[in-house]
Amino acid sequence: MKILVVEDEKKVASFIKRGLEDDNYKVTVAYDGLDGFKQAREGDYNLVIMDMMLPKKDGMTVIKELRESGNRVPVLMLTARDNMEDIVSGLDAGSDDYLTKPFAFAELLARVRALLRRGELDRGAEIRFADLRLDPVSHKVWRGSKEIELTSKEYGLLEYLMRNPNTVLSRAMIAEHVWDYAFDSFTNIIDVYVNYLRKKIDKDYPAKLIHTVRGQGYILREA
Repeated sequence: MKILVVEDEKKVASFIKRGLEDDNYKVTVAYDGLDGFKQAREGDYNLVIMDMMLPKKDGMTVIKELRESGNRVPVLMLTARDNMEDIVSGLDAGSDDYLTKPFAFAELLARVRALLRRGELDRGAEIRFADLRLDPVSHKVWRGSKEIELTSKEYGLLEYLMRNPNTVLSRAMIAEHVWDYAFDSFTNIIDVYVNYLRKKIDKDYPAKLIHTVRGQGYILREA
């Protein structure tokens, strides 16, 4: 497995590189956003670990430009900012998960493994529910004949719902499977993303597919 680490703090980059190599990953390091973007776009990486505060081009811009270019490599965002607004902005930009500094290497390694497992699952067949279609390879979604543009996290949430139709999914289950993290104190972020998804998937259609089960969570079902 090949991992790109984009981190301008050389001590931090060296710490991450050494730890990942000890776990048998092949690691490349870039120390600024411009080089990081070039490496991520041209290299065949299984995962990118991206700091947000980078010289030459910030991490959020790099992630946005990667997604706009069609690059779907999983991205783990590293940030020194732990407020919800910054986290949501980073996820909306296209990152797949985040970790706040300082962090324990064991937690970083757990996130890396989870994202790599998810990347393997993405190589599956097209998923269908009602008039929804989801392609795990291209990460494209359609309702009927209309393609729906989704952010990375909106896509992850919809995929989880579509892989578990007609099943009530609690906020804790969604947090664990979509974010690979126990959002015990931040479950409102899940409600925010469900609302984002509803506006794109259900708003303009008479048949609503995403439903709230009061006190329990959410379910994908035909009314």
